[in-house]
Amino acid sequence: MTETSLIDAESASRVGTVAATATGEVNRREWQRWAAAVGDHNPLWFDPEYAHAQGYRDIICPPLFLQYAVLGVTALDGLRPDGSSGAASGSLAFPRAPRRMAGGESTSFFGPAYHRDEIEMVRTIESIVEKQGRSGR
Repeated sequence: MTETSLIDAESASRVGTVAATATGEVNRREWQRWAAAVGDHNPLWFDPEYAHAQGYRDIICPPLFLQYAVLGVTALDGLRPDGSSGAASGSLAFPRAPRRMAGGESTSFFGPAYHRDEIEMVRTIESIVEKQGRSGR
């Protein structure tokens, strides 16, 4: 018996395409609050003298904060059943796959971000893979 793939044709056709883009401005106070909250006390984010000594013109934004500068906030009633906004995934729905998980992500940074820099995020779908697990496919 042949099983139907859980990856529908519309979703499969999106491999190799841009799933989502977003832009945002980074703000020193926001990234410093975030860094303190997550316990990342790297002086590059806080100390201008240290940043200058490392070759930067000023303190820089923590790279992992950048997603928060571009994704914004979604109202609770706008969230999907999985609790996400869908903005980062390009709203891939997978109607035949109610159980799914992100299998990986890679990020490329092209330079440091400074206070009030405008940054852009581009998410590209590189692959969609169906796998068998303990609780099924």
